[in-house]
Amino acid sequence: MTHIVQIAPSISPGSGVAGVAFNLEREFVAAGATVERFTAANARRSSSGSGRHSALAIHVARARNVVWFSTIGTRRARRFLDERPDAISICHNDVLAGDIYVNHGLLQAAMRARGNYAWRMLRNPVHLFTALRDRIRYRGRTHRAIVALTTTEAELLVSTYGKVRAPVHVVPNGVDIERFRPPEPDERARARAALGVDDDRTVAVFIGHEFERKGLPIAMDALAGAPGVALLVVGGTPDMIRRAEAQARSADVGERVAFVGTHGDPVPFLWASDVLVLPSAYEANALVVLEALACGLPVVSTRVGFAPDIVVDGDNGFLVDRDAASVGERLDQLSRESSGVWRIRARRTAERHSWPIVARQYLELVEAIRSERGIA
Repeated sequence: MTHIVQIAPSISPGSGVAGVAFNLEREFVAAGATVERFTAANARRSSSGSGRHSALAIHVARARNVVWFSTIGTRRARRFLDERPDAISICHNDVLAGDIYVNHGLLQAAMRARGNYAWRMLRNPVHLFTALRDRIRYRGRTHRAIVALTTTEAELLVSTYGKVRAPVHVVPNGVDIERFRPPEPDERARARAALGVDDDRTVAVFIGHEFERKGLPIAMDALAGAPGVALLVVGGTPDMIRRAEAQARSADVGERVAFVGTHGDPVPFLWASDVLVLPSAYEANALVVLEALACGLPVVSTRVGFAPDIVVDGDNGFLVDRDAASVGERLDQLSRESSGVWRIRARRTAERHSWPIVARQYLELVEAIRSERGIA
């Protein structure tokens, strides 16, 4: 029987790295594999800041956890794996151990995309630590295989680190097509009523916590060219939201932008919306693109992450330049067209990327490494 250990700071339902590992675990078990976890909790340390603390205190706690899980966590993960010689291990973040490493994002690429690269790296010692750690990861013999989530990310790995010693395999993230699905008419009505949205208003939804990198200012400025569109913003800290509200007022679109803060479940907000907007500077994958398509929403995105691999201009959304005019033009177009056909095509795209399909690609890689290691 196939034995798999997944290594990640945390593994739980939801989005992000934790949600990816959780969904893979579920599909591995369904396929008959034995699956174990090694998380920060196993290594006896919380994976992130919690409780009512300032944004700075949470940031410092998370930075501490990254360093701790990358160092002490690595030693304990290796000991954990040594006790399970028949297991194939899949590492998702931080730890320098595991047969397969899943690249959920390149820090250096993200910093370059945001501008002022040298200053952003130098002002945060954890960034320098992470860059050195990952140079060791990709140039050394830590892993037997690397998984990149998109073809673009596979190319970025090589351009960032030069020769990557382990072979790179492109395996995209999947989407839970049962959880993320188009709403029934009454579900959509309730979701819009809860937000106080007029039935005739086209709603573009922006979901993300890094407003600048993901392009929220551009999305707000784009509303000037899309007078029939309102913007729903999911994510952000109170301080980030206050600054963004001021930007919206300055752009004279404050009345058309609603901030709802951070929520664990994006589904009600996707159900209440008509289009996802993501004018991001960098994404390793952007799982939210798949989640929106699965809910029947066309996507207006820059050419980042998974978007170029999955968004087809004029079919299930649009790929745009990272400027307000380009974004606004496409949002305005969608606001003037019937949403029915767009929703059907968006959903059809997502169904080709369900978690069972993605998990099979991982299992094929697991079996290849089992053979390489001589595990019966």
